[in-house]
Amino acid sequence: MRTTLTLDDDVAEKLKILAHQQRISFKEATNAAIRRGLAAQERRPRKPFRMITFHSRLRPGVDPLRLNQLADDLEIQDTTARRK
Repeated sequence: MRTTLTLDDDVAEKLKILAHQQRISFKEATNAAIRRGLAAQERRPRKPFRMITFHSRLRPGVDPLRLNQLADDLEIQDTTARRK
């Protein structure tokens, strides 16, 4: 289909560069860019990410899988403090 488009200077320049880089015609570069833009508009919006929280006795940042290491670290600190 033939139609007349009025492009902004910066858009036309970018399309010319794209056409040159890809070694395609200006028409092909324009159609490809319009297709990409339309396809992006058709994408469905994603569901917002929700974080499920829960109440815990542990403080934030304490990894329950590393409690033994925490106990060892506290014991070393206690021993070091007693020697001073």
